[in-house]
Amino acid sequence: MADRMKLWLIAAMFLAMAGACHAATLPADPCSLLQAADVSKTLGGSYGAPSKTVAPRPYANTAEGTDCHYQGGGSELLFRIYFDPSPGDATSLFAKLKIFYSPATPVPGLGDEAYLDPGHGLHVRKGNVRYFLSGAGTDQQLTALGQLVAGKL
Repeated sequence: MADRMKLWLIAAMFLAMAGACHAATLPADPCSLLQAADVSKTLGGSYGAPSKTVAPRPYANTAEGTDCHYQGGGSELLFRIYFDPSPGDATSLFAKLKIFYSPATPVPGLGDEAYLDPGHGLHVRKGNVRYFLSGAGTDQQLTALGQLVAGKL
């Protein structure tokens, strides 16, 4: 019986560690996940380094995020990113927030889940990370920028 308990404990620890390996950690500068040069190239303008501010918590007791504002060519691109404690927390919050952005148009092949909202915003979830792109650019350009960020997570 004791051997069986040890096996269960080892299996549980392995699963916990495997889940932790898929969780991205908050970089020193979250805006570094989307370089101004990539924004300029994708949107076809000249965008400078982003200004960084704190993104509000969507609900009490959830993580604060980071807003990265890219200015260029008379327009602004907003890149908002949150690093949730776990992929489960990110999945739950992503589903709750999606209700406010209906009807959502799915974007296949981007992160674990992604959609475009009616207000021309791209919402993406990958692991424990949720991010949003809005403002300058077409849906295709926002999706291309979303792919760049997903590739770095």
